[in-house]
Amino acid sequence: MNKKNLKIKIIYDESCMGYNSPGHPERPERIRGVHSLLEKEGFSFITPEPAGDSDILLAHSEKLLKSVKNGDFYEPDTPCYDNIYNFALLSCGAAIQASELAASGSNAFSLMRPPGHHATRNNLMGFCYFNSIAIAALRLCKKKKIAIVDFDCHHGNGTEDILQEKENCLYVSLHQSPCYPGTGAESRGNIRNFPLPPGTGGEVYIHALERALQEVGQFDPDYIGVSAGFDAYKGDPLTDMALTKDDFQKTGELIKKLNKPVFSVLEGGYSTDLPELVLAYLTGLGSGL
Repeated sequence: MNKKNLKIKIIYDESCMGYNSPGHPERPERIRGVHSLLEKEGFSFITPEPAGDSDILLAHSEKLLKSVKNGDFYEPDTPCYDNIYNFALLSCGAAIQASELAASGSNAFSLMRPPGHHATRNNLMGFCYFNSIAIAALRLCKKKKIAIVDFDCHHGNGTEDILQEKENCLYVSLHQSPCYPGTGAESRGNIRNFPLPPGTGGEVYIHALERALQEVGQFDPDYIGVSAGFDAYKGDPLTDMALTKDDFQKTGELIKKLNKPVFSVLEGGYSTDLPELVLAYLTGLGSGL
């Protein structure tokens, strides 16, 4: 057991693997493999509580809330699974719990599904039903400053939509462009986008990340939330970037150097190497703890 890994708490509930669509890339095996490796590496796990409707309404319209609750929607990439409302509430609750741990001084990682960063105020999309990290951020920014760093290969259009012009919030995204969902080309106000061309490798990526984190440092947040997507990996089947496992460890190390409480939420990442990529990021984030 690596005792330093006990310093980062993993928020996890095996029930999040209870929905599936054959052939869909956002599948239970993503979580199962990561959990197995982190357990082997000595991480400790905390069971989340589901978010409430009042939490969802911080970020989303009542229309979207009711649509997911009633299963009254159709979106080809984001299926209407049985009980998806409760799965989504639990994923949001895990993000909230991770943020509360950060607020109390402990770094945490939410290992749950569904992901969230594509869900806008009014619409679900891109495998995402409710925007868990935006909800957690809005709870914190009532009294403190928070920066969201999104390194998923796909632009977090939903988080941008929800957090734009929000006081005490900064949103920073590194993402492949062009790529789904076709947003994130420009920066404005409290939104900082760093679009990167297909094929971008570690050297260029890390340089862009350093520039992005410089903006976070200038903002001087009380907390940092991370939309941790691992689909910029060179072996990911849905994207065209070229990052390695070492690049994700370096990502964690650079975020750690900001010396702020950090909570992370799993977003994308569809390679069978996902467990090793998550471990690399957490190893970097835990360096020096």
